[in-house]
Amino acid sequence: MPGLFIRWLILTVSIIAASYIIGGIRVDSFFSAVFAAAILGVLNAFFRPILLVLTLPINILTLGLFTFVINALMLKMASGVIPGFHVYGFWAAVFGALIISVVNWLLLSFVSDQGRVGYIDLQRKEGDRWE
Repeated sequence: MPGLFIRWLILTVSIIAASYIIGGIRVDSFFSAVFAAAILGVLNAFFRPILLVLTLPINILTLGLFTFVINALMLKMASGVIPGFHVYGFWAAVFGALIISVVNWLLLSFVSDQGRVGYIDLQRKEGDRWE
């Protein structure tokens, strides 16, 4: 359960980061970003797999780049539901979805499934071997 809250907080930070970087995304308050992260998580859990299956031929033809359009659609849908979270325009949604994905992936790479921050401690053993 703590892992869910950590991931939710990381998605919130990703949304706030995208609003600072992309001019077409505006978040009025921290709570708007928290609610936007919740709605975006629900939309990605329920509607994104359906859309990926329905658009599979287009996604294959574009070598997976159409996934960015689906992510932008999810972001626009979340902005339509949450007051205080606004996405202006298609390209702002595409670049915002890209920034959110990269920041989310980068921050989640440090968090385990249980919600703990993890790292790998390598030590050099005999010769060129690392453990």
